[in-house]
Amino acid sequence: MEMKFNSSEQHSRGSGSSVASGPVMAERQPVRRILVLNGKGGCGKTTITTNLASYYASRSMGAAIFDHDPQGSSTQWLSLREGAGRYPIHGIAAHRKPGAQMTRTWQLRLPPGVQRVILDAPAGVSGHQLAELVAGVDDILIPVLPSPIDIHATSRFIQDLLLVAKARARHVRMGVIANRVRETSKMYRSLRRFLDTLDIAFIARLRDSNNYIRAAAEGLGIHEMNENRYRRDQVQWEKIIRWLESAEGQTAEARRSLSPAQLREGRGS
Repeated sequence: MEMKFNSSEQHSRGSGSSVASGPVMAERQPVRRILVLNGKGGCGKTTITTNLASYYASRSMGAAIFDHDPQGSSTQWLSLREGAGRYPIHGIAAHRKPGAQMTRTWQLRLPPGVQRVILDAPAGVSGHQLAELVAGVDDILIPVLPSPIDIHATSRFIQDLLLVAKARARHVRMGVIANRVRETSKMYRSLRRFLDTLDIAFIARLRDSNNYIRAAAEGLGIHEMNENRYRRDQVQWEKIIRWLESAEGQTAEARRSLSPAQLREGRGS
């Protein structure tokens, strides 16, 4: 897939309508790697991955997706996206082994201009594979569904992140997203109580909305849809972007250079 970055005049949906307004990211920032994962499948990892990548792409920031999930859902979404008028996103089917004439390093190389890499992790990842994924990233987003099974599975998975993958020791930031939420449901209140017990940031909630399905069917993200009915969903993403791009949103390498006092003050955690 050819990597080419377009100016702010590029349009979404091939219809001549401009992408919904938003901040243009600063140029020449270091590459940040954002891992989206949960130990349980069906929690919306790919939805988070594709919409986050499309957000950065539509803001004239080079975006790439590493699809580590053998189901290849992010790769399939990228194939729907190909065509005139779409903001380009570099895609790598990282779940596939490189051919005999290609090294893994060459397979995962990034073209010039990429500033944000979103990794879509496989469900059920654990042990050495989990530690390997965490070792190379700066931030982790953990989508959680408001159900007893998902809450229990996520609790155990976060323990693995801390004890096996040593995410906190590596200065990798972790944040939880409550996904497909109906505010009035009892399970949403249970989910909030569970998240309050974690020493991990609760970033945002995303409502249960068919708008994500409509956008994905066109190979687009929620931020590239201009009709008013998408505005409510777009607003909910502002907290996620703010958390990722805040003053604390440095690379893990930069956080490791901070003193313990600076980390306690919140500069890098």
